[in-house]
Amino acid sequence: MIPNAITAMALCMGLTGVRFAIGAEWEKALAAIIIAGILDGMDGRIARLLRAQSKFGAELDSLSDNIAFGTAPALIIFLWSLQAAPRFGWTAALALAVCCALRLARFNARMDAAEQPHKSAGFNTGVPAPAGAGLAFVPIYLWLITGRPIFQDWPLVMAWTIFIAALMISSLPTYSWTSIRIRREWRLFALAGVALFGAALLTAPWITLLALSCVYLLMIPSALASYARVRRRRAIPRLPA
Repeated sequence: MIPNAITAMALCMGLTGVRFAIGAEWEKALAAIIIAGILDGMDGRIARLLRAQSKFGAELDSLSDNIAFGTAPALIIFLWSLQAAPRFGWTAALALAVCCALRLARFNARMDAAEQPHKSAGFNTGVPAPAGAGLAFVPIYLWLITGRPIFQDWPLVMAWTIFIAALMISSLPTYSWTSIRIRREWRLFALAGVALFGAALLTAPWITLLALSCVYLLMIPSALASYARVRRRRAIPRLPA
């Protein structure tokens, strides 16, 4: 019950973001999606901790991700900017929602596959749904930080939305939590960094999220290089002892 309840809360927060967007309360709309992302990161770990993993929970999590990080962000971006486009504004918003659904379907289809090169090496295939939703909001972060209407112009927002949708269904290897290894001597610094990030998120949320999005995008080439090194190591035949 506990992990499934958290997943249901994430779904509700995603839809609540749409409700705030309808009322043009953009900061609250983005905050609802961010809370949904935090809840999404908790439910699976709590399920493993409590040994409460189930097929029902996996299916509910996938449906919740599709709504909270695909449908809801697409509607928020459409109401914020893309509805001003004379043509294809709704199509661009649909691209984000559809690509999120396709990515989740691909993930579910490969869940029981015997050979998963990216997953076995500790990488994701494409940008995950929560990260994709956060990246799609980059123009809104810039608009909230600067107040400049140029970041709300539909041509810029449309191009960015389609770009993020393409990243979600791409076959690019991206870092996952399992690929992060922190050396023992750096763990205290990592904990301090997490605490500072939490404080920055509360005091300057949009600047912090913008910086986090930039760091994530810059890490994609690094993930490509890291995965290439893993493939080269695997290609070297092992000699007998």
